[in-house]
Amino acid sequence: MSLLLLIRHGTNDWVHGRLAGWTPGVHLNEEGWRQAALLSERLGDLPISAIYTSPLERCVETATAIAQPRGLTLRLVEQIGEVRYGDWQGAELKELYKHELWPGVQHYPSGTRFPNGETLGEAQMRMVQALDQLRSQHPNQIIAVVSHADIIKLATAYYIGMHLDLFQRLVINPCSLTALAFERMGPRLLALNDSGSLEHLRPRPEAPASSAAPSSSEAEGGPHPEQEHV
Repeated sequence: MSLLLLIRHGTNDWVHGRLAGWTPGVHLNEEGWRQAALLSERLGDLPISAIYTSPLERCVETATAIAQPRGLTLRLVEQIGEVRYGDWQGAELKELYKHELWPGVQHYPSGTRFPNGETLGEAQMRMVQALDQLRSQHPNQIIAVVSHADIIKLATAYYIGMHLDLFQRLVINPCSLTALAFERMGPRLLALNDSGSLEHLRPRPEAPASSAAPSSSEAEGGPHPEQEHV
């Protein structure tokens, strides 16, 4: 059995406010660093063989907190990076709620393309292809992958057989852990959005318009272990 740990980066000052996407220089804030340290502790003595991360700073910083105590080398993989939001990148979510494409992103993502960006289906396929390739390199091992909310939701939906148009029903909070076991009979979801607390169960203000905002990008910072690009 191979075990895949999908980890969202810790929080940053853009969370719930703006769609960071591939914007450079978005770093973990103080709370994000605290979350990353707690996650590293929660992972305890799990025999993680390798840790892969999105090249965006907020993910590299989160992965650093996990890799350093274990003496692991970070491996940067562009394919597991954030969704390419195109013209939406950097925009305030309160403005995107009003966009004519917003209902499509929420309810018909399989047929909706971000302006000058990719579709969520394209993002899902590149993420799944990358994860399958990484798994093949580590048979019967545990690997950690640090990435972003939407892309983790998309991959999880694929592996559990959920239609892409329903992926917004999944929630992936900052520094949460989603675990998938790959067995002979197929993938099994062992944990979803596990943050080790009940904080994510507290009511949050609802977005205006239709549904919740896309769980988009965040931040990074601090000393990094040796990094190799994959």
